[in-house]
Amino acid sequence: MTKPNDRAALMQKADRALASARLLLDAGDTDGACNRAYYAMFDAARAALANEVELETTKTHGGLIAAFGLQLVKPGRLPKALGRMLNRAEEVRLLADYTGGSVESADARELLSQAEDFVDAVRNYLDDGSRGTDGTPADHA
Repeated sequence: MTKPNDRAALMQKADRALASARLLLDAGDTDGACNRAYYAMFDAARAALANEVELETTKTHGGLIAAFGLQLVKPGRLPKALGRMLNRAEEVRLLADYTGGSVESADARELLSQAEDFVDAVRNYLDDGSRGTDGTPADHA
């Protein structure tokens, strides 16, 4: 079982969700693709916050999104655009999961593209944070 704050495992989970989103979108399941794209972003956000906040804070979607904004976006550690993407992705997922309508194909493709950008940006952030100023691995004890 994945430890809740294992960054590498959470990023692998995000990558699997992106792969699933691509498959679902190719199969014409726009709602399923939006769900998986959102969860890719959700897991990447959890990875970025793994050592920043108490685990309880990120148990709910709203708590995670708020913590991501307060801990990473507001202080400028990650771009504001990522916070907006995460908020929008949750809105689209809720629409896809809980309404009778379907997300349009173009909207699902855009969300998937944003999810890919989000996961890549978080990966870069984590990779940069794992090195000290001299290029050696930083001590995260």
